[in-house]
This record gives sequence, C-alpha cells and structure tokens, in this order.
Amino acid sequence: MISAGEASGELYGALLSREIKQIWPDTEIFGIGGHRMEQEGVELIARISSVIGFTEAIKHLGELKKSMNRAGDALLHKKPDILVLIDYPDFNLALARKAKAAGIPVLYYVSPQVWAWREGRIFKIAALVNKMAVLFPFEVDYYKKVGLPCEFVGHPIVETITINNTKEELKKELGLDPGRPVVSLLPGSRPAEISRHTPIIRELADRVRNDYPDVQLVIPLAQGTKLEEKPADYITIVYNRTREALAASDAAVVASGTATLETALLETPMVVFFKASFISYHIAKLLVKIKFISLANLLLGQGVVPELVQKDATAGNIMSELKKLLDNETYRNRMISELRKIKNLFKGKKPSARVASIVGEIAEWNNSEV
Repeated sequence: MISAGEASGELYGALLSREIKQIWPDTEIFGIGGHRMEQEGVELIARISSVIGFTEAIKHLGELKKSMNRAGDALLHKKPDILVLIDYPDFNLALARKAKAAGIPVLYYVSPQVWAWREGRIFKIAALVNKMAVLFPFEVDYYKKVGLPCEFVGHPIVETITINNTKEELKKELGLDPGRPVVSLLPGSRPAEISRHTPIIRELADRVRNDYPDVQLVIPLAQGTKLEEKPADYITIVYNRTREALAASDAAVVASGTATLETALLETPMVVFFKASFISYHIAKLLVKIKFISLANLLLGQGVVPELVQKDATAGNIMSELKKLLDNETYRNRMISELRKIKNLFKGKKPSARVASIVGEIAEWNNSEV
C-alpha cells in the first residue's frame, strides 16, 4: 500500500510503483494517489488532496476524514506486506499508527520536514516506522539521533529531468522566438497558492513588459490547474511543460516549493517568492526554525538565491532582483555556478529503484540489491 497525499508525492509514488512492477510484475499495489499512480497500475482507494497550510486544512477536514476511513479499512482488510508513506505527515502518521497496530511494516519515503519545524515528531516517527528513505543528505542525521534506520536515496525529480535540447530548440518547441530572451513565472501548483500569487505575477509581468519589451514571458502550469483570470496577450501559457519552459528561460521567478529544486537542477537562475494566508504565515513564523525557504538555498547552506516572503513578496521587490539576473552577467554566472553544485549532491543516485529495493527488503520478497 502506498499513501501519497498530494501532487509531488503522487509523482514519486507513480515512479516507485513502476519500479516495483518491473521487479515483481505480479505485485498488487493500492493506496492513495492520483492519475499518475493509477496509470502505473495502482488501485486507488482515495484521491490526493490539494490542501496546504493550516487554515486550508481546517476547511478540508471532512474530506481528509473520509480518506482516512477508507485507507484504514483497506489496510486492515487487504493486509499489505508493507505500507509506504510519502510525505503528508499528519495524515500518514495516523495511518502508520493503524499499520503498527496491525503488524504491517512501514517505510517512510520523503521525510516530513522535521528539520524545519516540529522536530519532536521524530520520536513519533521512530516509534511507528521501520525505515526512512530521505531525499536530502542533511536529513539523515536527524534520524540517527533516535536510532531509526535511515538512508539518503536522492530526489526522484532528478530521474525525471531528461532535457538535452538547446535553449533555442526548446523555445521553438514552445512556440517562442528562439532569438529573444525568456523569463518564466511560476505561481505555484496548488489552487490556493495560484490565487494568492496571481496578482503579484500579473503586476510583475507588466513591469517586465515595460522595462524589457524584448523578453518573452511564460507561465508554466500543471495540467488541471488554471489562473483565475485571463493573462495578458503577451504572456504564453504552457501546460505540462514546466521543465522545458525553465530550461528555455534566461531567468525564472518561482513560488517556493519543489519547483525551486527543478529550476536549480536545470541551472536556471531564479528569484524565489511566497505568500501564505495571514494565519498560516504567522503560525509558521512561530514554529518554523529554518533560515531559508527554498530547497536551493537549503541544500547549498547559503543564500545564493534571493527569497522574498510575505510582505516582501511584492512585484517591485521581485523586479529589482530579476533585473540583477537580466543585467548583471557576473552575478548571473555566479548563481549558475552555485546551482551546478546541487547536481553533484545527487550524482549516481537512483531513488525510485533504490526505494523499490528497500520495499522488497522490508517486505522480505527476497529481491537482489538494486
């Protein structure tokens, strides 16, 4: 059984399911996910949620409770050999408790952000989970403290970035002029994020248009998401081509999240921003203890990428940082050089294959090492 609570985790669940099926074709996989897991042969008992933040979670309590009831019933009736949890900690730890009571081993793939807030959760995790498979090297030490087996497997996003075309070729593929610069504007992937970030993106686009009329603006969106209002005619919207758009870009403005890692791996210089609801932000401010919000800066351990959060996340502030990337070649090249170091952290890692192997080890399917 695999439980992935939202879109990014669902992608990792799909990649993992594919690897498991390749090694053990007769494996029955069921759980919580979306269409990508379904395409890999996973029987869905509930679908992923788009919930983010404290206030947003409260609004969806009924939906979450129904999903938990379905998941708990399936866990007890189907009795899987192993439960794989992917991020989504509050929901998944409650599910882990049910698995523990039923004697079902648990692998946690994609650690809750104990390094950012609520570090005390590691004790609960250690009591319920058999092993952690983590995406980032710095996460291992947190679990060593409590004696929980933990392995840095790498980030599955690395597996999915297979772009070999030049910027010019990519621009042509996206219907853009290959001879003109491109800036991508990423408002986020969840509806609440997109709603809050759209006014900022709209004003920023106007500023770029006025100051850099030769720059082509692109807003990459995931399939199924949409902007609340029609963008200006000079903005190109692309669906399901985020990586291609980022790789074609001379710079990007990215809402904090996994997209900042994708942007870094594609070596595209960026400005990171984020605006949460008033209540979510102030609760997080009390609880979160990290210095940076972007994965790029967290992995590099320094503020290489500018971050603009909450009241600082204005079109004017973002534009000031974006101008540095477009006008200052030394600054731009220095950022690209630092982002290149992130690739080396994941060199040689095959996360989905390794996690499939760990699944077999814990479930005692007598697999050979991957």
